[in-house]
Amino acid sequence: MIRILACVLALTGTTVSAQTLKVAVTTSFHNSGLSDILLPAIAEDTGIEVQLLVVGTGQALRLGEAGDVDAILVHSRASEEAFIANGYGTHRREIMYNDFVFVGPNADPAAVADATSAADALTRIAQTEAIFVSRGDDSGTHKKELSLWDAADVARGGDWYRPVGAGMGAALNTAAGMDAYIIADRASWLNFGNKADLDLLFAGDPVLFNQYAYIPVDPALHPHVKNDVALALEDWLTGEHAAMLINGYTINGETLFTFNAQTGS
Repeated sequence: MIRILACVLALTGTTVSAQTLKVAVTTSFHNSGLSDILLPAIAEDTGIEVQLLVVGTGQALRLGEAGDVDAILVHSRASEEAFIANGYGTHRREIMYNDFVFVGPNADPAAVADATSAADALTRIAQTEAIFVSRGDDSGTHKKELSLWDAADVARGGDWYRPVGAGMGAALNTAAGMDAYIIADRASWLNFGNKADLDLLFAGDPVLFNQYAYIPVDPALHPHVKNDVALALEDWLTGEHAAMLINGYTINGETLFTFNAQTGS
């Protein structure tokens, strides 16, 4: 079931009349806690009440295709570009990035901490048949994980490979309960409370780069969508206040996202 977070915010002294905007966002973005920082500022600065539909990237794209939301914020570039090429979105605007990391048991039976690359880390996990939790939910994180297995030319499957069909927080909880390896976005990992015996074991490979992009749904296909409001939100997300809040959002002194708004395809 789609989990809907309806953020109804009181507006104080804004010069723009209140307008609602439905935006499908990834579970990793929401689990990071950044939405709790951005949404009140959006409401105060613009008068836009953002209603988040918190889902995986695949489901966010499908909501956009159906015209059930006004815009999406996701992190799977190939899927985003296909979404636009097929006429569902007007354009793609890059907003911020972080990276994916390998998390696993601090005992590290597959010696992932000694890996030289993401492909090496996956090879070590597969060769030792250490338990690996996959999101298995067609999310941006899941799509990235599958692409990493394919690029490493490593077979996955068997009892050690555990797709859970869940969001980032739930998948991390499963990994914690099973003392298993998992690929997570850095922001969700840093904001995750139930770390149990898990540690961040490997990061830094350039292939683990994780870009988030904003896409308004095309009003030519779905005339009912609030394109003007979606564009107003885009202006805010690419502005100075958003940059300050995104770059300034830290947990225990660690930055979760880096602002990099650019005009995209």
